[in-house]
This record gives sequence, C-alpha cells and structure tokens, in this order.
Amino acid sequence: QAQHIIDVNRKYWNSAADEWFGVTALPEWGVCFANEEQLHLFDDVKGRTLLEIGCGSGHSLLYQHRHGAKELWGLDISQGQLDNAARLLRENDCEAKLICAPMEEDAGIPAGYFDCVYSVYAIGWTTDLVGTFRRIAGYLKPDGSFLFSWKHTMHFCIDNRTLQLTGNYFDEDWHDVDMGDGLTASICSRKISTYVNALYEAGFVVEKMVEQTDDNTVKSTPAAEDFRAIKAQRMPLSFVFKCRKR
Repeated sequence: QAQHIIDVNRKYWNSAADEWFGVTALPEWGVCFANEEQLHLFDDVKGRTLLEIGCGSGHSLLYQHRHGAKELWGLDISQGQLDNAARLLRENDCEAKLICAPMEEDAGIPAGYFDCVYSVYAIGWTTDLVGTFRRIAGYLKPDGSFLFSWKHTMHFCIDNRTLQLTGNYFDEDWHDVDMGDGLTASICSRKISTYVNALYEAGFVVEKMVEQTDDNTVKSTPAAEDFRAIKAQRMPLSFVFKCRKR
C-alpha cells in the first residue's frame, strides 16, 4: 500500500508542480498561520547547513539562502517540483543540492551532517512517520534541530462552511482525494499525539508546538464567503513543531 500511495502522490505533484509554485513557503508556515517573521522558530541559520524535506519549488530554500545559510539541500518526491526549484534558485544565484526521492527511503543523504532539517507542509505525506523521523534524526548533528508544519488535525475534521464535525479525529487511514482536473492525491490525518509519540520514538525532544492563527486573520472581519478565514478565527488550521535531537 505504501508504494501505491507514493506513486499516486508523485504523479499528482508532477502534474500540479506549476500550480503550487511558491505556495506555502517560508516565511509562511501554513494556512492562516503566524509566519516565521513573527514566530522566530529557527535558530540563527547563518553559516549553517540545512536540509529541507519536501522542498517543492525551492522558495523556502531561497529564503534560507537570503538569511545566510552556508549549505542547502532539498529533497522532494516530484521531479517536476525540483525542475522548478532548480530554475528559481539558478535565477537567484542560490546553490542547493536537490534530490528526487521519497522521504521514507534512503536517498544517499549524509548522516550526522546537518545543523537543521525542516519541512513546510510536507511531512504529513509520509507513509512511515516514525521511520521518516528516524531518518531525519540520522541526518542531524548532535543537538541539531528539526522543524516542521502540517495541516492541523482539526482542520481535516471540521467542515469549512458549516463548522460542524464531519470527520473522525481518530481516523488515521489513507483516503483518496479528488484534486480536480482528473488528478487524485492520497492523504491521511494523524492525531497530534501520533506526531508527539513518533518524535519521541525517533529520538527527538519537543521544544515548542505552535498552533496559532495569524493576528491579521484573528482581527479581521472576513467576508461571508471566506469560509477558511472564518474557520481560522475559531480553530487552528495548521501547526508547527520545533524539536531537538536528543
């Protein structure tokens, strides 16, 4: 099943790469969410070696380059995404080693090499959460940091329009989702406790979890048809974990 899910999602991301160019990238951590310029979750990246899991179109790598990172690596399942990333980085004189592979698999990434591994809205696609976290722990130097964001579990469970519970918080099965234009993606929603326990099993200590909606959304008066903003005023749509390799 895992390989089928990987194949389905690779096909989707290759087909939709251009559509997602620059979407959900640093400094943004997620949908209607406080951004990195407000949260300051990263340690100083100047002179540091960083790896991004699910680097997509490369915009977050470029963000880190502009903040002084010494060496950048990016991993993504989609060659279409990486082609866009390579072009973006080349146009901005930013060097990064880009690798096309699933995050669950051995991709030849060096062990104990990185000061920080991070992921913006990508970790939730893994078919092996504990295994992926263990790989990430292996990539990090002692005391290295790991930061990642994903859709909040409650976002999956609550209908955008009615704000009623339409999903099951405890349902962690994979489901095929119609993404439009004849494309399908396979996705699951995991309990927050599943992430915490998987991080512990992989050798991480959680330093911080953030799930706050950004101030502008909280203070705004959304239009009646802006269901996402209305929802975000009442519950988190995204979360971020900051962890340390123990």
